[in-house]
Amino acid sequence: MEKEDTESIENEAASDQKAFKKSKVKCDNGSTTTDEETEARFSRLKLFEKVMQKSLENFIEFASFNRFTSSFRPLYKKNPQRMESIYKQFIEELKATIQDDIIRLTEEGRLETKLNELDKLENAAKNKTESVWRPSGVPEQDLCSFLMPYYQKQETYMRLELKKIQGENAALSEKVLSGRERLSHTEQNISTAVEDWKASVIDFEKLASALTRDVTDV
Repeated sequence: MEKEDTESIENEAASDQKAFKKSKVKCDNGSTTTDEETEARFSRLKLFEKVMQKSLENFIEFASFNRFTSSFRPLYKKNPQRMESIYKQFIEELKATIQDDIIRLTEEGRLETKLNELDKLENAAKNKTESVWRPSGVPEQDLCSFLMPYYQKQETYMRLELKKIQGENAALSEKVLSGRERLSHTEQNISTAVEDWKASVIDFEKLASALTRDVTDV
């Protein structure tokens, strides 16, 4: 029964889609063109509405008058007409409440927005040329096929980072060597200056000693 209902809904939806294809949608500029996105959204919304309607009909059918009266047998025996009137009112209010809930859930769940996103995903998938991953049925293989690309990306990233760090270390080593050379050169200059100063002091002392002797001789 459920299979027949599903086939019936799908056939009705297909029929509605064919009818919609024949119609034209007016664009903002006034021209008339077939809008594929609106068509797809219409088809999905229509199918959803038909599924909900069919489910509601099946539910109401399940809540038949006989089932209803079986729960209130004494009252039904007393006044069958009154019980039938109560049942009709109950079914009408039940249908209205369920339909309101469906509309509310559709709005709160942003069904139309989700259908638009589904259209975008579907269109994007059509433009992809690479094969889509499908589970093989072997958990180990599926896990490996899922994790390997991630680890390969991580390996590539780590290699790039290692190369970058090695380059930075090489640059730092060159700076250290250059600093050491400058420091050695500075030390050499200081040593030369000290030696020159010592020589100057010795020459000054000799000169002072010579002057002292000359003064004493006079």
